[in-house]
Amino acid sequence: MVQGDLAVYKHLVPKGTKTFKVFPHIRRPSRKRAFTLEINSPETIDRILKECCTIAIVGLSSKPTRSSYGVAGYMQRAGYRIIPVNPNEVEVFSEKAYRSLADVPEKIDLVDVFRRSEEAGAIVDGAIAVGAKAVWLQEGVIDNEAAQRALDAGLLVVMDRCWLKEHARRRK
Repeated sequence: MVQGDLAVYKHLVPKGTKTFKVFPHIRRPSRKRAFTLEINSPETIDRILKECCTIAIVGLSSKPTRSSYGVAGYMQRAGYRIIPVNPNEVEVFSEKAYRSLADVPEKIDLVDVFRRSEEAGAIVDGAIAVGAKAVWLQEGVIDNEAAQRALDAGLLVVMDRCWLKEHARRRK
């Protein structure tokens, strides 16, 4: 992504609003490393795909027509442990669904967000609170301030990208 790509997202921010620059300009603070990772950098995506095996999917639906259903099914077939987080579901893919991230009784590596951009901030704050290693905001989900909070808390961050597409691209 090049600096000129920032213009693509300007229509999403009301005029006069102070914003953080869109990736790749937001840098992750150095934590026990001699280098920094950026939002959406190939290194960040590779680390998430390799290190994050337990994935809480916020907004996962049991409806096969929803993109969250297709992506979660792919994740599960690829060997990842999925945890549905949706107050409207009881079970998805034979996994118990939880009302919120705080209700999940096990350690979460990655929080994958299939909700509107306006809801992403609260979900990212929840991911920070439960000690997740990373957050992934799916295609069309953009919240620069939430991404910056996650980076400041030491999480890996991917925004406005599809987990399935990135995983499939790296398997070729």
